[in-house]
This record gives sequence, structure tokens and C-alpha cells, in this order.
Amino acid sequence: MAETYKGEAYCVKCKEKRQFEGTVNVSDSGRRMAKGKCPVCNTTVNRILGKA
Repeated sequence: MAETYKGEAYCVKCKEKRQFEGTVNVSDSGRRMAKGKCPVCNTTVNRILGKA
């Protein structure tokens, strides 16, 4: 079961911090990243959470 994340991340297109819901993935370098969609412009937003 995939881990979920609910919080805020910076949207590059809107140039503002936005609340989002997404899934937690582990990158190739071993860092945990939350990935979801901006609720305003529907652009993908990422937030680095730290090492797994």
C-alpha cells in the first residue's frame, strides 16, 4: 500500500505554496519525495521529505 502525504509544496507555475495531497515515492538517490498535483493549475508539485 502506497504511503500518502498531505501538506504544502511550492508550485513553480503559480509561484506560491499550495496545499496538496499526493503519494510518497523514493527517488534513485534514496530520498523520500511527495508528488501530487497543484489544485489551482493542475501542475505536478514535488516536496522532498528526507532520506528513507
